[in-house]
Amino acid sequence: MSGVLTMEGRASLSHRLGLGIILLFQITIIPIIGFSLTYLIKLDRENFGISIRAELFQWIIISGLTYGIICLVLALIIGGFRPSPVVERGGWIPTLGLSKRRYDPELIDRAKMAAYSSPYGKMSRLVSNQIKEDQSELFAVHGGLQLLAVPSQVLLISIPILVMEGIPEDLIRKDSAFELGMLGYIIALWVSFRVQPIISSQFIGFAAMFRKILWRITKISWILPVIILWACARFILRFSLDSLGIEITQWHDVQLEGVILNLVAPEAKIPETAIIDFLVAISVLPMAAFTTISVLGGSNGLSPWMKSKEENLENLSQNKLPEPKSQEDEYTQNESQVHNDEKNEFTSSEYHDDSDDDDDDDDEGRMIDIPFNLFG
Repeated sequence: MSGVLTMEGRASLSHRLGLGIILLFQITIIPIIGFSLTYLIKLDRENFGISIRAELFQWIIISGLTYGIICLVLALIIGGFRPSPVVERGGWIPTLGLSKRRYDPELIDRAKMAAYSSPYGKMSRLVSNQIKEDQSELFAVHGGLQLLAVPSQVLLISIPILVMEGIPEDLIRKDSAFELGMLGYIIALWVSFRVQPIISSQFIGFAAMFRKILWRITKISWILPVIILWACARFILRFSLDSLGIEITQWHDVQLEGVILNLVAPEAKIPETAIIDFLVAISVLPMAAFTTISVLGGSNGLSPWMKSKEENLENLSQNKLPEPKSQEDEYTQNESQVHNDEKNEFTSSEYHDDSDDDDDDDDEGRMIDIPFNLFG
């Protein structure tokens, strides 16, 4: 096993710290960059000039942080994130102090089963198995998982639109299409998180190899593919909404960052198409954050109860069961045993002969020492 891996598959501190920084950037910097490229820079085509829309700066910062936090919470809850310290306390409820049954054996067993079968647990085991031999493959595996998540992200973009436009108006209440689309999105996100480990287990090797080749050829950073996906998703979503004639101004009242912005900066301006960026954010960021959290969990080392049954049986057989012997080894061992028995038998008989000779010598010696005057 590689010397870089320590503590049952735990990656080095620098690699885990790098993944933590990537996760932080994904939920904060990426949405801010996406919003800035969309709204902050204004092109004046008539005068061939560029201006900065400073009035949108507050909205960009607050909406970027708000969407990032929302997507992180979705990734943690729907992905079934349960670190080992939480499981050993019986789950999130006892850990947060909402139950007095902390360290209850029954709750611990339930928490272990839930963590083992969760999407987070499956992805963490997948990552741990991929970097078992070479921890330097960690970022290649992370990039491969990000690439494999792209189809799910594209699907998550289209689900709300299909739900809002696919259901007849006479079957739903007026002005409730957006809420119905969000319900379809949550269901699609739940399904995507549970399908993603299955897809990743089949293609992770090829995706990691492709990501490594792409990195060596183009030298692109990890953040550029996400920004490109963000821009493409926004373009496709805007084109779809315009083609279908969907009115998006009625959805401004349900935006969370608008409520926060009114409390912090009531005079700040909100773009008319801000709802499009909200839909793009909740489609791209949760899956990206989920894959990074899973890679971080797999690189942090797995508890014995989190490992697969096949791996536990393999470790058990390697540690406790003797290695099978071949027929040649058994034949050689039998010949050695027979030879040793014959040698021991010969040595034993020789020892008895020597003992008899010694006894005779002792008797003769004792007869010489007997005085003759004792017999008369």
